[in-house]
Amino acid sequence: MNCIIIDDEAMARAIVRQLCSKIPNLDVIEEFDNAISAIKFLNQQTIDVIFLDIHMPGFSGVDFVQTLKDPPKIVLTTSDTDFAIAAYEYESIVDYLVKPITQERFEKCIDKISSLPAHKPMQTVAPGKEKEEGEDLYINIDRRLIKLKLKEILVIEAKGDYIDVKTEKEDYRVHTTLKKIKEKLPERLFLQIHRSYIINFTKIIDIEDNSVLIAKNVVPISRSNRPELMRRLNLL
Repeated sequence: MNCIIIDDEAMARAIVRQLCSKIPNLDVIEEFDNAISAIKFLNQQTIDVIFLDIHMPGFSGVDFVQTLKDPPKIVLTTSDTDFAIAAYEYESIVDYLVKPITQERFEKCIDKISSLPAHKPMQTVAPGKEKEEGEDLYINIDRRLIKLKLKEILVIEAKGDYIDVKTEKEDYRVHTTLKKIKEKLPERLFLQIHRSYIINFTKIIDIEDNSVLIAKNVVPISRSNRPELMRRLNLL
């Protein structure tokens, strides 16, 4: 059984790792000091258990749980005993450990997890296997129609009565609105994350608290669009 640890405090992560080390056949694959990095990791890896701190700055443990479409078993770790009842509103949360965590209580938690059915990840289409052939976007520049490959578009930015379409090869300025161009873009690739920006979220390189990095473009994330971005990232 493998697991990851998510906690913004290094000492707390070290304690959970030590508890895990005393359990046979329980392997800590990775640990994270923030939920966003863990989301990116989970897009690529299958995990059996997540030990998750509730109270983390910026993006809390609860926010994290709500973004997961097909979560593994989750064990909450926190000093806040008042959250115990509310925690079980989420089916994926199987236990609740109050800090400081004793070895005896931790072992009971692992016994409980071991008695539950194994997590079976949902079957998804492998990246690149969707319908990519023939998926193009035509833009009108100086009365010329230019064909762009959807998968090569990185960022679309509103500039008054125009939009800037940034692709892997070059940039284009088009006389249209962000709203109109959004209607032509498939949701499986594109998402509006700010009133002035639409991104190809499959091209994200990194995420900071309030922005994403796509190629050399730093794009702001509005607070209202952030939860949907997190949810989409888990579908990649």
